[in-house]
Amino acid sequence: MSEEIGVVVTGVSGRMGQMLVTEIAKHPRMHLAGAVERTGHDWVGKDVGTAMGGAAMGVIVADDPLECFARAQAVIDFTAPAATVAFAELAAQARAVHVIGTTGLSEEDLAKIKAAARHAVVVRAGNMSLGVNLLTVLTRKVAAALDEDYDIEVIEYHHNQKVDAPSGTALMLGEAAAEGRGVDLRDVSDRGRDGITGARKRGDIGFSAIRGGDIVGEHDVLFAAAGERIILRHVASDRALFARGALKAALWGQDKAPGEYDMLDVLGLSDD
Repeated sequence: MSEEIGVVVTGVSGRMGQMLVTEIAKHPRMHLAGAVERTGHDWVGKDVGTAMGGAAMGVIVADDPLECFARAQAVIDFTAPAATVAFAELAAQARAVHVIGTTGLSEEDLAKIKAAARHAVVVRAGNMSLGVNLLTVLTRKVAAALDEDYDIEVIEYHHNQKVDAPSGTALMLGEAAAEGRGVDLRDVSDRGRDGITGARKRGDIGFSAIRGGDIVGEHDVLFAAAGERIILRHVASDRALFARGALKAALWGQDKAPGEYDMLDVLGLSDD
């Protein structure tokens, strides 16, 4: 597909929303077809460019997502679980590619998104960067190569405004480690340690969350055994890399059959 596509950004006033608007404006094959915020938000009814503190862009921030989705080929969504579930249904009605970077989704939320994906393309990932998705592949392979003598700990670092923990990326990495070991993460996940917890259970996959300052995102996967440690690490220093990954996913999904995909599919790293 070579023609230009229209993209709607939801939660446009947020950090990622504004970054997406900036990256779309520079992209040779995309234009901003709509900008969505919740009803009652200060930005609704304003030009998104001036709301961001710059020049007018000719796109008015709206609180009616369906109207915006109907004139777009893709929706990029880094919002909150309840909003994302609602957007998934509306994007499916519009047959728009729905790129989801929202984290903190419950099993019930995921089931609703899966239902929407029967009618449209959904690309969902806890992290949109090339480096993190390569790290996911490496984590799975290392976990498969090492036995339970190696304790696995996923350590994630984010800014002090992040509201969910573990991060979506940390959970991606934990899932990859569990897959490599042939276990269900729900059975081996160790997320809360406080007080007299006792010795670590053999085979558990632990999670540690650090919040502070303006850290964009750092993730370590630690494999620790007697006498040695292996650490796989990714450091993000610029939030734009997540936006660029999301735009890549929106383009990739244009000629795909309805279904739920992830960034490994987009990047050609999937084993399927």
